Amino acid sequence: MPILTQTARRILRSCAGLLTQDCLLCAASSGARLICSACEADLPQLPARRCPRCALPTPHGEVCGRCLAKPPHYDLTLAALRYDFPLDKLVQSFKYGHRLALASYFGARLAALLASSCADLIVPVPLHPLRLRARGFNQALELARPVSRAWRIPIDLRSCRRIRHTPAQADLPWRERAANVRGAFQCTADFTGKRVLLVDDVMTTGASLDELARSVRLHGAEQVTLLVLARALPPA
Repeated sequence: MPILTQTARRILRSCAGLLTQDCLLCAASSGARLICSACEADLPQLPARRCPRCALPTPHGEVCGRCLAKPPHYDLTLAALRYDFPLDKLVQSFKYGHRLALASYFGARLAALLASSCADLIVPVPLHPLRLRARGFNQALELARPVSRAWRIPIDLRSCRRIRHTPAQADLPWRERAANVRGAFQCTADFTGKRVLLVDDVMTTGASLDELARSVRLHGAEQVTLLVLARALPPA
C-alpha cells in the first residue's frame, strides 16, 4: 500500500506539472492561466466614458459628434480592451503566430461583455478565401465560438462572405480604409427582424465592420451590435 501511495503522489505531481505554464507576457509561472493575474490587470483599458455606438472616448459617455453627423450602420459597439501594448503583441501572436489557445481566453472576455443573450445570431467577420487559405483560420470565428457556447447564440457562417480581396486594412492610412472595403461583403440571407452580433478581433476605424453592418442592414437586420476584443484609439 505505501508503494502505491507514493506512486500515486508522483503521478499527481507530474500531472500538476503539466497543467502549469508560464505567462505569455512576463514568463512568470501562471499555473493553468495563459496570462498571469498581474499582467492581466495591466492590460490596456478603454476609458469608462465613451460613445455607445463606436466606443471612442467622449466627455460624458454620450454619442460622439461623428456618429451624430454620420450614423454608422451598427447600433452599439462592445469592446473589451484598448488596442495598445502589450495587448497588440498578444493579438498578433494569436493571428500570425497561430497561438489558437488565446481564442478561448479572448473569447471569454468577449462573452463577459454581454449582459444577456442580446442577439439571434453571430456573424464573425468573414475573410476572403485567399486570405483564409494563407492564414489557415479566421480569427473572428475562433473568438465567436466561446461567445456562442456561453450564450447559446448560433454562429452563421453561410449568409455573409467576403467577395473582394482587398489590401489589408492595417497597411492603409485611416482615411483610405472605408474606400478599401466598399462592396467587400455579400449577404444572401433574409435577416428581417433579426438581432445580429458581428464579431471581430480589432476595431480601428471600424470601416470593415461598418461595411458588413451595411450589408446586413440591407437584408433586413433589426439591430446590429459589434463585439470586438480591442478598440484602437485615433492617433493623438
